[in-house]
Amino acid sequence: MGVHTHTGTILDRIVEARRAAVGHRQKAVPLPVLKLAVKRNELPRDFPAALSRNALNIIAELKKASPSRGVLRENFAVEALAAGFEQAGAAALSVLTEEQFFQGALGNLTGARKKTALPALRKDFICDAWQVWEARAAEADSFLLIAAILDGALLRELLSLGRELGMEALVEIHTREELARSVDAGARIIGVNNRDLRTFEVRVERSLELIEEIPEECIAVSESGLRTHTDLVRLRAAGFDAFLVGEQLMTAENPAAALRELLGMPA
Repeated sequence: MGVHTHTGTILDRIVEARRAAVGHRQKAVPLPVLKLAVKRNELPRDFPAALSRNALNIIAELKKASPSRGVLRENFAVEALAAGFEQAGAAALSVLTEEQFFQGALGNLTGARKKTALPALRKDFICDAWQVWEARAAEADSFLLIAAILDGALLRELLSLGRELGMEALVEIHTREELARSVDAGARIIGVNNRDLRTFEVRVERSLELIEEIPEECIAVSESGLRTHTDLVRLRAAGFDAFLVGEQLMTAENPAAALRELLGMPA
């Protein structure tokens, strides 16, 4: 229980593959091993504080590929990219760690984080508590929970575990129903994904349609389809605290310069 019903979409295929991969990895790395690694790690960096500054807070995403567009960046040097994003003014990092569909790796998160002082979000399709422990063992400071693939009980359980480990999760929603369920589960950071994960259609207006229903005490993040400084200013004025940007940066010739442009800074 806990994961959405299968409807044959790309999202279903990703989640099914992820659950199988997690099953294999749990055998190779038992939970006690992860718990030992977590004990040895330094405390997480403050992800919520990074998103709450009075600024255009960009979560710069490191993503080599996507199911809809294939390889986004051939020269995917995560450490150099992360350092460049920090120098350009990123508030935090997001690192794709799903291997099959996004060509990610958990090591990318660890490597990127070591080169900066920024908090790092593990972006993946998390549907098991073991993955939360795995995220913290890899030194993640936060992790993504996708409301579309989790029922209320599991969402609440994973949020609670994250807090026990010092991490506040970013809960991603796309509909009013997912928003209501996430708020009921106790989400404190809510991301509106402008991309429908079932069809991959992108509508930035989705954020504007849902912002009024996000509780004032929650940190509101707009994700996907953000391409210009004007987009960010408009969404900031509407009430968003932070912005997750991936493909716009990954497909740029100079990702750090593209980030500065989004922030409205001189190139």
